[in-house]
Amino acid sequence: MELVIAAAIGVLAGSGVWLILRPRTYQLVIGLALLSYAVNLFIFSMGRLRVNAPPVLEGSGAVDVTAYTDPLPQALVLTAIVISFATTALFLVVIIVARGLTGTDHVDGKEG
Repeated sequence: MELVIAAAIGVLAGSGVWLILRPRTYQLVIGLALLSYAVNLFIFSMGRLRVNAPPVLEGSGAVDVTAYTDPLPQALVLTAIVISFATTALFLVVIIVARGLTGTDHVDGKEG
């Protein structure tokens, strides 16, 4: 499972960087979104990949911490999802305004 997650992170990050380097603004936004998905997946995988393992410790005695997952990466990813959604909405508004002012969707404002 770790190999699949690592490959997914690599593909998302590589595709995101490639799209960020493209000259069109819409491709830039999609590239930033893919890169943020890769980072979110990376942070989420740091909490240990376990099936049916609760993130909260139960009981007050001695506890085997290897049977639990870390809840902090889950909270960080949830926060990052909300922030990336707001950032993407802001980017789209800026792109629409820039397209109206310049008449083109190129990053530098010039065709060719």
